Amino acid sequence: MEKGLRKQIFVSREFLRRVRPAKWVLLGYAWYILIGWVLLCMPFSVKVPGVSPLDHLFTATSAVSTTGLTTVSVSDTYTLIGQLIVLSLIQLGGIGYMTFGSFIILAGKRTLTETRVGVSRAVFSLPESLNLAQFIKGVIVFTFVIELIGALSLYGVFRAAGQADAVWSSVFHSISSFCTAGFSLYNSSFETYKDNFWLHLVVGGLSYIGAIGFIVCLDCWNTVSGRVGAITLTSKIILWTTCSMTVVGTLLIAVGEPSLGDQPLDVRILEAFFQAMTAMTTVGFNTVGIGGLSKATVLVLIVLMVIGSSPSGTGGGLKCTTFSAFLGVMRSAIRGRQEVRFWDRPIPVERVWTAVASVGFYLMALILGTYLLDMTEASRFDQNFFEAASALGTVGLSMGITGALTNVGKVIVILLMFCGRLGPLTFGMALFGRSEESRIKRDSDLAV
Repeated sequence: MEKGLRKQIFVSREFLRRVRPAKWVLLGYAWYILIGWVLLCMPFSVKVPGVSPLDHLFTATSAVSTTGLTTVSVSDTYTLIGQLIVLSLIQLGGIGYMTFGSFIILAGKRTLTETRVGVSRAVFSLPESLNLAQFIKGVIVFTFVIELIGALSLYGVFRAAGQADAVWSSVFHSISSFCTAGFSLYNSSFETYKDNFWLHLVVGGLSYIGAIGFIVCLDCWNTVSGRVGAITLTSKIILWTTCSMTVVGTLLIAVGEPSLGDQPLDVRILEAFFQAMTAMTTVGFNTVGIGGLSKATVLVLIVLMVIGSSPSGTGGGLKCTTFSAFLGVMRSAIRGRQEVRFWDRPIPVERVWTAVASVGFYLMALILGTYLLDMTEASRFDQNFFEAASALGTVGLSMGITGALTNVGKVIVILLMFCGRLGPLTFGMALFGRSEESRIKRDSDLAV
């Protein structure tokens, strides 16, 4: 019996060792969502009776995926304990489900297992040369320092505006901003603060820091402190894409949005910047009603949501590095080149293939999600398309149809948010990808 138990343990370890990192990521996020769903269904989490379990599942998925779409009001539906559970799910989803566990192990001076290292690298898109232990410690410290600074800054903004519960609001919105979650305690998001410059500055700063990612911030710090001579090509691409697309989006919205035409120039630019920022970083806050925007502005927001943030940041979307690589492929094809280059530096072939596959999977998921919403919902096509793009990009902006979704529509959006948190390509690899050992065995069987 003891021999059989040892054999079973050995088989289990071998199975766990061979599971692809993508599947661990999928299972980890699913586990967090399940725990959060159960906790939100408890009586101590809910203020009002009658909220369906599906709505709680929607909220838990939205929080872990750092999306921000909700079918019920967070402040009106959940107690302080419920809101704290939502905030904890946002924090866990923003940093990454393996990071806290890795940090606990490292704090106990224990080494990371091979599986945990592989999953952490998959979550953060880490290069092989990076010291994972130091990176994870830096992530935890950096996150809480930035969120603390953000909370203190927002407290000054909310207190000056006479906002009730300024302390809790500042903590909640600081974490929600840095994790690019878009969850708000205010039912109209930040529409009442549309003229408040300091709120735009603090929320925008937190969102950009979270969106560009931990690796880019570390790279910039090492450059400023003199540890390295210049930032890496990846960081340059992320910063260039984020800045250029924000500027372009701001100008297009400021010039082309009719509802901003009667505003003073400074207010118009401020509001246009915030909407471009919230779509580009996928934070999902808004200072104007999205449902009242023109179709041209909605299209600009959709494009920015699809491009998204950095691959190692807390945001979603296609990722700006993937978008840049895809532009490089198009430029090389136009010029008849076999090699894809960016700023006269070659992009590895495997990165190019990953970028092309990611674009394909992303567009397929977006089209399928929009089609299913059109089949099940009574809302217009542009509203369904925007909702699908927002859910898949884990943005959280909506044209006002989220609360009116049917049960089937809610399930569709839940799946889109979950897929968007992992990334459509990672989601596909987790569900349908084979391990290297399985592929080798299959090829051997075919050869025989």
